[in-house]
Amino acid sequence: MPTVEVRAPATTANLGPGYDCLGMALDLWNRLTVSVQPAGESASVEVVGEGDGELATDTENLTYRAMEFLYGEADEEMPPLKMKCENTIPLSRGMGSSAAAISGGLVAANALLDNPFTPNDLLEMAATIEGHPDNVAAAVHGGLQLVITDDQQLYTAPIAVPEELQAVLYIPERRIATVDARRVLPAEVSVADAVYNMSRAALLVAGMQSNHPEYLSIATQDRLHQPYRQTIFPPMKVIFEAARNAGALGVFLSGSGSTILALTQERSMTVAYEMFDAARLAGVEGRVEVTRPTVQGAHVVSVAGS
Repeated sequence: MPTVEVRAPATTANLGPGYDCLGMALDLWNRLTVSVQPAGESASVEVVGEGDGELATDTENLTYRAMEFLYGEADEEMPPLKMKCENTIPLSRGMGSSAAAISGGLVAANALLDNPFTPNDLLEMAATIEGHPDNVAAAVHGGLQLVITDDQQLYTAPIAVPEELQAVLYIPERRIATVDARRVLPAEVSVADAVYNMSRAALLVAGMQSNHPEYLSIATQDRLHQPYRQTIFPPMKVIFEAARNAGALGVFLSGSGSTILALTQERSMTVAYEMFDAARLAGVEGRVEVTRPTVQGAHVVSVAGS
């Protein structure tokens, strides 16, 4: 019976001004192993690491449902599967845990069916399941992705990232549910704030693409979501300041939070220490992780027994 092993990356969305349209894959991975079982056997799901004892371990598991979705799109009956999800991506921290679960499941199901769908097909499916495309675009395609929806059609454009860029993550123990982070946003914004964000999102893309990381200090600024989300996570302001004062090129709330991400090319450990210390003094428990962007999205590591 065939077994497929897949890795799916953590992702960060928005990068400050690119609300719901920018996503970037990070070199932190969930690993998924799926084995086809003989007919008549029951499906089983094991979760190890992040989400152990919390995520569904039956057919309601998000990765299982993503695989089921792809089998349905292929008009194929899904066989009984034994799944093992080894998760390192924290839940509800703005690091794309659901995007990793969905993209990993889609890539695994596609491999078991001998890859009838293209990566763009997988992205369309992932966005349908997730409900918004920024994290899943990066999870499927890797790298930094600009993604927009027009008339229910997805358009993505890859953006080059400077090779020496690193990502310093401060990951609080406190979680922020996406629905809560969206609830505090205003229904309307001023023209001045819209222009502020458009100019900085454009500068962010230009700075990344042309290898001008010195632009990132301004280019990661935002007025559309972070000031409002600070009301439910007040310590983010002092953690931002600590990162900048320690030499970060730019700093922003990762997705809807609670993780805060600083971009660096050097002094990464100093930035990590200062973010951690600022959070501690603000009464926030958490940990730091130093990683980097990755050009790889969810991908097959091995296929055996087919």
